[in-house]
Amino acid sequence: MKPSETLSQSPPFAEIVDRRLQRACTALESLRSQAGVVTEIAALVADALHGGGQLLTCGNGGSAAEALHLAEELTGRFEAERPPLRAICLNADPTALTCIANDFGYEEVFARQCRALGGHGDVLLVLSTSGGSPNVVRALEAARELGMRTIGLLGGDGGAARPLCTVGLCCPGDDSASIQECHQVVLHAICNCLEPRK
Repeated sequence: MKPSETLSQSPPFAEIVDRRLQRACTALESLRSQAGVVTEIAALVADALHGGGQLLTCGNGGSAAEALHLAEELTGRFEAERPPLRAICLNADPTALTCIANDFGYEEVFARQCRALGGHGDVLLVLSTSGGSPNVVRALEAARELGMRTIGLLGGDGGAARPLCTVGLCCPGDDSASIQECHQVVLHAICNCLEPRK
């Protein structure tokens, strides 16, 4: 079958786009009921960064991209001029990831970096649409052992990650994309809270 034949048999693109937008709007509207939790997350991050600590972030796949996005917004800037903030994304260094995965297993790629880079007064923020990724769960366990506070941006019921979080947000949505869209809004809200008011 040629690609053009496959596309001609698909539902109209307008329908697909409308369905995608409706899912996003529904999930984001449901997120409003957890505005207090988002505020608590922002306060926890601000407390760590303003108290001399640092923020560590991590995730897998699309969540890895969001973890990286938050770290770069904080070390760079989001909307306003301000001093750089101490944030490190644990999935940013492919040499660390492949070394640790090769020697200790993929489940340890974030936990081992937490033990190397984190400490009391720091915060670990994980992103996971399922809350069940073994490497994310182990990172949370390692962070708690070190006396770090932990934040989970999760989906569904939060999975195994939820009980390991100082503050956990379980985003609504019937698919990973809707959950990640909610996570992105939360990340931007955190960034807004850490910058001078306009």
